[in-house]
Amino acid sequence: MENPGLVVRGQAAPFSTALRSLINNPRYSDICFVVGQERQEVFAHRCLLACRCNFFQRLLGPGIPSPVVLSTVPAEAFLAVLEFLYTNSVKLHRYSVLEVLTAAVEYGLEELRELCLEFVVKVLDVELVCEALQVAVTFGLEPLQKRCIAFIETHSQEALRTRGFLELSATALLPVLRSDKLCVDEAELIQAARSWARVGAAVLEQPVAEVAAPVVRELRLALLAPAELSALEEQNRREPLIPVEQIVEAWKCHALRRGDAARSALCRRRRGTLPRDHHRFLDLRF
Repeated sequence: MENPGLVVRGQAAPFSTALRSLINNPRYSDICFVVGQERQEVFAHRCLLACRCNFFQRLLGPGIPSPVVLSTVPAEAFLAVLEFLYTNSVKLHRYSVLEVLTAAVEYGLEELRELCLEFVVKVLDVELVCEALQVAVTFGLEPLQKRCIAFIETHSQEALRTRGFLELSATALLPVLRSDKLCVDEAELIQAARSWARVGAAVLEQPVAEVAAPVVRELRLALLAPAELSALEEQNRREPLIPVEQIVEAWKCHALRRGDAARSALCRRRRGTLPRDHHRFLDLRF
């Protein structure tokens, strides 16, 4: 009977170190990438990339000239991807991990994606959470989306003041505004939504009300006291944000006090809703 032989293994560390020395090393490289808006040159090796990643296998087929332009991925994130492909390990940083995660998803690198997700959860903070939520919503990363929503629910006031909140897409903002567990009063949440819509209006060159339309129905105007609702109505005349009929519905909740109108989801108090005299008429437990 033929001896099948025995696989023996040398030390992994020297092998990894040798491969690491080839990352972005023009010596022996046979492909050059021009990456990011800064158009940085990055050197690599076709055979290694192709055998490690189906994306590069398709990209670097026969006849593909060098350099290959990849303008959407930042240079630092791309170098992190190469580090993973060459060594099966990667050094991640809080300030760039979402860009590496985005590249991992786009290149179909599931193991790198999972490493990035684990790291994001460990370093998640107020400044990072809305940016992470946007990435999670964009790429359908549901577990990360749930973690981000839970974090925002606990740190609502701080998260609403971040630049990341103002840059959320309407699709990413919707699950935040639908939450009953936000630790913020409705008046403050309405102001945050107005600030968000103003930024979007400036970027998209559209009216504030048009930008706000996909999300504004989630604001619970009936939780405001009559004086606050009147002030909001006056502000809304000067700078339209909320449809008039939505304000009318809120007044109807005040007028009826009980009944279907006062029992709708948009009358339900959130965790951070400050008590007001009329709330006892809503007859809704948190």
